[in-house]
Amino acid sequence: MMPNKPKSFFDRFLHILGSRVVYTLLSIVIVALGSYFAIQYARGSWRMTQNGIVANTGLLNANSFPPGASVFIDDRLVTATDDTIYIEPGVYQVKINKEGYSPWSKQLSIQSELVTQTNAMLFPSAPSISPLTLTGITNVHPSPDGQKILFFTEQASAVSKNGFYVLDLTSNFLSLQSGPKQITDNLTELNLAQAAIIWSPDSTEVMILTPTKEFLVSISKLTNLAEQKDIRFGRKDILATWEEEMYLRERQFLAKFPPEILEVATTSAKNVYMSPDKKRLLYTATASTTLAEDIVPPVPATNTQTESRTLEPGGIYVYDREEDKNFLIATDSALPNLLLTTTGADEASSSTQMVDTAELTMVEKILLSDDVLASSPRSLEASAAAFQRLQRADNKLTAWTFSNYHTATKLNTIQWFPDSKHVLFVEEGKIKIMEYDGHNRTTIYSGPFDHNFVYPWPDGSKLIIQTSFSPDSPSNLYVIDLQ
Repeated sequence: MMPNKPKSFFDRFLHILGSRVVYTLLSIVIVALGSYFAIQYARGSWRMTQNGIVANTGLLNANSFPPGASVFIDDRLVTATDDTIYIEPGVYQVKINKEGYSPWSKQLSIQSELVTQTNAMLFPSAPSISPLTLTGITNVHPSPDGQKILFFTEQASAVSKNGFYVLDLTSNFLSLQSGPKQITDNLTELNLAQAAIIWSPDSTEVMILTPTKEFLVSISKLTNLAEQKDIRFGRKDILATWEEEMYLRERQFLAKFPPEILEVATTSAKNVYMSPDKKRLLYTATASTTLAEDIVPPVPATNTQTESRTLEPGGIYVYDREEDKNFLIATDSALPNLLLTTTGADEASSSTQMVDTAELTMVEKILLSDDVLASSPRSLEASAAAFQRLQRADNKLTAWTFSNYHTATKLNTIQWFPDSKHVLFVEEGKIKIMEYDGHNRTTIYSGPFDHNFVYPWPDGSKLIIQTSFSPDSPSNLYVIDLQ
């Protein structure tokens, strides 16, 4: 038998090289397969469960504010927030409970390889209440930027401390020692408690209108009204300038919505309010119509709640321009009888009368830019035909239209919450909140309060109400802690 011939250096090199190539290729295949399975696992395409490997799962991001709440799926406790759960596609009843908070519940549709979020905002079931003012207040008006509140007091400990004050809501919390800030004194002959108030669009000035004198004051300093000039003859021009500014800004924001929605908003709706993030539109329909499907290209993982694209008069809706969803959240009810003090510019005295239906219509929220579908803005010349106007023949009505333009606080209808995901409203004598799609109605407060003033803190952490807790105590501002 012939002995094995020793391998040459070249043979040994080829053998080693071949082995390395095989190992390298094998490693590449393993890494590639591992990466593929990891990606599919992360996407939820496959998931190992007690029943084996389940294909095409969806993901439920069960998050809540505050966190640490129990998560129930079809009445089974599965985890605690915040957690991500891999689950077979389907429709599930998801409940989130936390001790000391109102429960959250929603039917969610889980879709294959998509993430569905709960984003459950939990509100305390027994919130704490504390005072913001102590002297007794009236004539309360929030600013257009939502960060300040103007009010009048004539019950201060010293006469010099009576007048208008501004409460700054941007600080973490206001101590009674540091603020509200006084911006005017009081002229008893003017009855400032009944004065008509109009904020400037930039929230830096306030117009104070009485039957005999009219003022424009800065909120940055204390103004002696007796030395302040009367703006009666320049008021209309000042208001026209403000209207122009508001018109152009509104037109800019509305232009981001689809033309089909703008057509509804400008021709067959009232009380149209954009959400704080300018992505959703709250409106009350005034005519029947139907929204077309797929106005904007569909996006993945949208809100799966039932929407309503057939509009009926009196229905209150929210349209989401990013997801092209339209939700019916309530129906309009007759506004209650409101007391209105008429203080016209040329009147020598004021009289209190009930607001009739025509006057209520005059002070509803209107859009200034009813021409938003046009390619360019209208002429801003000072003429009634230039664009929609908020000014009315009566000062009080003018003040109401300006106030209602910025916020629905005094319209006794639904208003936006600062997070743009909830809306606030008064129902059956209680303050309630719900998600923008109409779900999870929660009662926040059911004690005594003035139904014409319920206002959220800019960051949504608190709620401001005006109330008196006894017949002998004056009306003051209080905060309800929502965290």
